Amino acid sequence: MNTISEWSNPMPYLFHDLVNDRIQTLHREAAEQRLASRVNRVQRARREVQRANDRLRRALGRQF
Repeated sequence: MNTISEWSNPMPYLFHDLVNDRIQTLHREAAEQRLASRVNRVQRARREVQRANDRLRRALGRQF
């Protein structure tokens, strides 16, 4: 009987470790997604600035 209880004891710990690993993975994936989203926003902002600069150059070029 003692061997059965010893065998079943590690199972809750294994399950707990698996759950913790999954939680950590989800947190890591969420952080990566936030970073990717920020990178996309910065790239979009840079493109908008470039387009605004191009429009300004064209407008200034027409005046002179």
